[in-house]
Order: sequence, then structure tokens, then C-alpha cells
Amino acid sequence: MRYIRHIFICTNRRKEDDPKGSCAQKGSEEIRDIFKKELHARGLKTKVRANKSGCLDVCEHGPNVVIYPEGVWYSHVTMDDVTEIIEKHIIGGKVVERLLFGDPRYRPEQMEYPPLKDQEIKPAVG
Repeated sequence: MRYIRHIFICTNRRKEDDPKGSCAQKGSEEIRDIFKKELHARGLKTKVRANKSGCLDVCEHGPNVVIYPEGVWYSHVTMDDVTEIIEKHIIGGKVVERLLFGDPRYRPEQMEYPPLKDQEIKPAVG
């Protein structure tokens, strides 16, 4: 397996007058850029992949981020949440519960995952 985890950040852009809004209009492209920068700075670029995704069909709750293989859906993610998601979920193996998408169909059955090994991670920059 090339990547341990995949982070998908919805960057879909709808028309400005769409009542659902869109993740891109809510800052998801900047959120993706921060994920990529933080993962690279921590030496995780070859182990964790942050990708833009098309519409995840829950734009009204965006920006939305989905992490696999766990299948964890986060909603209303902000740029300030990226470091917490990386430190708690990606590195520490624990779901950031306050960001979980509210619909039970999108909640993981198991709430803890194997943490990444310490030797795989560089300290946070800044």
C-alpha cells in the first residue's frame, strides 16, 4: 500500500446563488493547501495523501473532509482545524469528534485507529 491514509477535501464550486453553497466558496481550496503543506513539513508526504475531491453531496455542511481507510467524514472544517485533524487523527489515531458529520450514516463504527509510528513524523513547524 503506497499511502497509509488518504484525505479527501471537497473543492467543488457551485454557482454563487446555489442555496447549498459550495465547499470551495467556504475556503476548502485553502484548507487543502494547508493539509498538503503540514503533511510535507512533518515528513508525511509519502505516507498520507491530501487530495481535492469533487462534490461529496453535503455542501451545506462544508467544507467537508473525508479520511480513508477509516471512512471518517468531517464537516464545517476550517483552516484552523487542519493541525488538529493531523495531530489527533492522522498521527494520533483518534477521531476529532467535534468535527464529525452529524448524520449517523457518515460516522465510523470504530473511533480509534492505529497511530503513526513516531519515527515517521517530523515535529510541527512554527
